[in-house]
Amino acid sequence: MKATLSPLFALLLSTAFLLMGNGLQGILTPIRANIEGFSAMAIGVLGSAYFAGFVAGCLVFPHVVKRVGHIRSFAVLAAIASATILIQSLFLNLVVWGILRVAMGFCFAGLFMVIESWLNDKTNNETRGRVLSLYTTINLTVVTLGQLMMNWSSPSGTTLFILVSILLTISILPIALTESMAPSPILEVRLRLRWLFNASIMGCSGCFCAGLANGAFWTLGPVFAQESGMSINSVAIFMSVTVLGGALSQWPLGKISDTMDRRKVMGFCCFFAGSMGLGLALTHGHSMTTMWILIFMFGVFTFPLYSLSVAHANDSVSREDFVEVSSGLLLIFGVGAIIGPLLASKLIQHFGQPSLFVFTAIVHGLTGIFAYYRITQRERAPIEEREDFISIPRTSPELNLLDPRSEEQL
Repeated sequence: MKATLSPLFALLLSTAFLLMGNGLQGILTPIRANIEGFSAMAIGVLGSAYFAGFVAGCLVFPHVVKRVGHIRSFAVLAAIASATILIQSLFLNLVVWGILRVAMGFCFAGLFMVIESWLNDKTNNETRGRVLSLYTTINLTVVTLGQLMMNWSSPSGTTLFILVSILLTISILPIALTESMAPSPILEVRLRLRWLFNASIMGCSGCFCAGLANGAFWTLGPVFAQESGMSINSVAIFMSVTVLGGALSQWPLGKISDTMDRRKVMGFCCFFAGSMGLGLALTHGHSMTTMWILIFMFGVFTFPLYSLSVAHANDSVSREDFVEVSSGLLLIFGVGAIIGPLLASKLIQHFGQPSLFVFTAIVHGLTGIFAYYRITQRERAPIEEREDFISIPRTSPELNLLDPRSEEQL
């Protein structure tokens, strides 16, 4: 393992700084917007703008890397992202922030693609599973650390924006100074959405649901916690507890789904995530202890849904189609993440902050009902013909090549 990781040390170090900055900017933006008096709808638009930029980046960026290479692409995108967050601190205007959030999403899509294509290029079939696990662990750990950095200063000032910029700028150094050779060209995603729907409409529905709910939560969850009476320090912990719940449940729920119809596990997760959402809506501003328990359990049941959906979809296709299916599902997730904040913020505008989790409860409930309906319409794939569950981050299509289940493609 040491021989595998040594050439990747600089890349993983850059990744750690980058994701730490991403974790901090993701929670800083909605909290600062709320402090500045942005409406719920405006904050929802900012969240949707980020995910719109991210989806666009996934589609466009492979062509960019072909022209200028991985190292220069990473350096330019990290520099733009660093400048973007600083500009955001200077101009407290919805239109300006909307443009900047699109740019930030685009940059991070490209950055993830560079990192993950590099990881894939430097591993082989024997080591990809361990490298993927390490990358997932780094992803969850440093994003959480970035969120907790909210405690370092007041979000009403510029210090935290500068800190994000510092982290993004430092992330350039290890990759820029590495002696490792740059990888082969980035994967270009081929989209056949009609074929994908026919192959696994439940997989598509699960990823779309995850996008709707997660996009709304990441955009408006910090404001929900803030408006419930939590301090800024508690808001950061509130979001981190959700990530922790999801991290702890991914593997056991996934392994359970390997032994039975995955749609039953998906429906189970949806119904419980919906129940936790309703509980959060009812306890908003009342019982803080109950809210902490509920948000942890919300993370437990909502975050595994994406990986479960990908695993279910890949049960229905051959291995040579794995990367295309997983990449298409990621983009479906992204479309959901664009729409989710807009719909949730519209509800909040009319019915108040608790509507955020009423929205997630409706989305999860409908998806759970559809999962059990599909069980009556289509038999599950035989267990001996199915792939094992693997938890994968929702980052870029390149990560799908690192998944050991796609080894026959390499």
